[in-house]
Amino acid sequence: MQRDVEKFGISDKRGRRRTSTDPYDPEAGLKDPAVCETCKAVYRQKSWQFDAKALETLENDPKTQWVTCPACQKTSEHYPEGILTLTGDYVWAHEDEITNLLANEANRVMGRNPLERIIRTTREGDSLVIETTEQKLAEQLGRTLDRAHNGELKIDWSENPRAVRVYWERWN
Repeated sequence: MQRDVEKFGISDKRGRRRTSTDPYDPEAGLKDPAVCETCKAVYRQKSWQFDAKALETLENDPKTQWVTCPACQKTSEHYPEGILTLTGDYVWAHEDEITNLLANEANRVMGRNPLERIIRTTREGDSLVIETTEQKLAEQLGRTLDRAHNGELKIDWSENPRAVRVYWERWN
């Protein structure tokens, strides 16, 4: 019995059937090499990376395609796939510490995958809202914050299949 389960990416085992539902991933993929005009991420061997040496080489190569990576597109069009909402008195008493922790974690994750980024951080009423380009980044930030500051963490994948909502709160 075979289950019909959606997975990320494009799978060779399924006859190149598209398994990703991300509207910013090009269906046909990109041809190597490509460089993002905005963030200077390099697309090589079917993945995006930050590579200063490769960028230096590709900037002068006439075969290089200059494109906008999916993360820069999501940021410019304000398309969050993950939303982390922080509430409680504790958030505001430790705001600098919490925002620094989340920024450091986001930078660490972005070093591995340049498509996972924080789009923006805003204050909405009594909540701090962090929007991310990828679902897993919002979940990772929530888990990191929960490990460091022991609040209540709730992860909700049910509202929208393309977005995750992560809630964290602590009152004292």
